[in-house]
Amino acid sequence: MAPIPGSGLAKGLAVTLRTMTKKTVTAQYPDVQPELPPRTRGVIALFEENCTVCMLCARECPDWCIYIDSHKETVPPAAPGGRERSRNVLDRFAIDFSLCMYCGICIEVCPFDALFWTPEFEYAETDIHELTHERDKLREWMWTVPAPPALDPGAEEPKEIAAARKTADKLAAEQTAKAEAAQAEAAQAEAAQAEAAQAEAAQAEAAPAARDETAPAGRTQAPPSDSAPGEQAVPSGEPEPPATPPSGPKEGQS
Repeated sequence: MAPIPGSGLAKGLAVTLRTMTKKTVTAQYPDVQPELPPRTRGVIALFEENCTVCMLCARECPDWCIYIDSHKETVPPAAPGGRERSRNVLDRFAIDFSLCMYCGICIEVCPFDALFWTPEFEYAETDIHELTHERDKLREWMWTVPAPPALDPGAEEPKEIAAARKTADKLAAEQTAKAEAAQAEAAQAEAAQAEAAQAEAAQAEAAPAARDETAPAGRTQAPPSDSAPGEQAVPSGEPEPPATPPSGPKEGQS
């Protein structure tokens, strides 16, 4: 069926009429920052602590706009008698954004999560040579990376988070065990001190009674007697001396 003459013009005029009836909104940039989608591809940020200089990002980049320099360092053995190891140390990580086509291949192939998308877009320069940003600038953009979206309710917990939580729980359990052991030792020490104090008190109470029981026989104090003054009291338990006969004339004496 042939189109009706003038139908395209009518559709265009309809769009124009609908647009004319809407309120015009002017973006107040740069005074007001625009609301960007959460997955906006602005620039690439570097988390250099995770970079192992594996060179995968530089090899897979279609534009060859990533420049990496590194050197090797010898790491001493972790235990006595072990073997020394060598590791790569990052010296330079730069991205030429005048060549980058923002394909995101470098971020996808990085096995250590060292590269991230950031919504930062205000990095225009007056000279094209200044669009090559070094790792210091890439590290500054790292703090503008949005948080990852929340997982589905039934999703499996990421392995990194599970490992970190397991380590944290293990450390917390060790600290709790140490605290409980310290409390138990303190309680035992207090109990031992209390027992020692009770033993000392018992010994102090038993000492006078022991001295009374070990006193020598015959040295006990005699009960008071009703003897007249000047007479010597006879101690109890000793035989009474014989009475002296009165003095007088003997038999046969005149």
